[in-house]
Amino acid sequence: MGTGGIAGAFAQDLKLTGSGVVAAVGSRAAGSAARFGDEHGVPVRHSSYEALANDPGVDVVYVATPHPMHHGNARLALEAGKPVLVEKPFTMDAGEARDLVELARSRNLFLMEAMWTRFLPHIRHVRELLPQLGAVVTVAADHGQWFAEDPAFRLFAPELGGGARLDLGIYPVSFASMVLGAPERVAAMASPAFTGVDAQTSMLFGYASGAQAVLTCTLSAVSPTTASIVGTDGRIEIDGPFYAPASFTFIPREGERRRFEYVDEGRGLRHQADEVALRLAAGETESPLMPLAETVSIMTTMDQVLAATRT
Repeated sequence: MGTGGIAGAFAQDLKLTGSGVVAAVGSRAAGSAARFGDEHGVPVRHSSYEALANDPGVDVVYVATPHPMHHGNARLALEAGKPVLVEKPFTMDAGEARDLVELARSRNLFLMEAMWTRFLPHIRHVRELLPQLGAVVTVAADHGQWFAEDPAFRLFAPELGGGARLDLGIYPVSFASMVLGAPERVAAMASPAFTGVDAQTSMLFGYASGAQAVLTCTLSAVSPTTASIVGTDGRIEIDGPFYAPASFTFIPREGERRRFEYVDEGRGLRHQADEVALRLAAGETESPLMPLAETVSIMTTMDQVLAATRT
């Protein structure tokens, strides 16, 4: 559902796995659906999202439309009885996220946020090593990319949910959530772009354990896009871009550092498709690697970040 850049990347990566195929594409314009279908070899093209949601040949709907449309588009698919994978950020706010989760659960349908980083091999390995770090003290992550100042480009367009916070900041915030859970305290500072959306947002989270997360995002410059988890017994340093297939180093407080090299075919988006197929085959309605309760929690934190930048 949607024919933008992320939809195309997902369609290409899906060809690298045996868990599924792109059976159909839906767009608000027949021309866009036809173009996408020709480019990616998709046999069925729909000129409306409603037609795609109600296509009996579709087993799962992947929502890859602009952020403000996620809630409505995912709701459309769920109401049609389809399991749904929703591109990140899941919704514009926590209220929309809770609504989708409640609907999916009431209909016993699978629903998952397409935070593809969670399913990458190096991140799975990082999670396995967390107990060896001792008590986590600090999590740090950044995500910065440079985009030409174009008011029509989605990251600068307020009506398309533009800004660094939702599009780029969701990665470090989700990473911190994976390690430390929901923060007790949220402090944030933002700088506006020429269209009024946030060009840069810096976040500081505090946790009941005393741990802190230091997170930044910007659409004005290319940052290292690295991540680290620092514990009392050691630390993990993930190469940039940490949110894509990457290698990392485990550095114990005492002893030899260990290097783990990872090379992945494609963009890394295929792993979330495999996860969806795995859970559906098992008759499950959500993924333990990206639980719905955590998705709602992350959107709550994103709301808190927005509120903190306005005080």
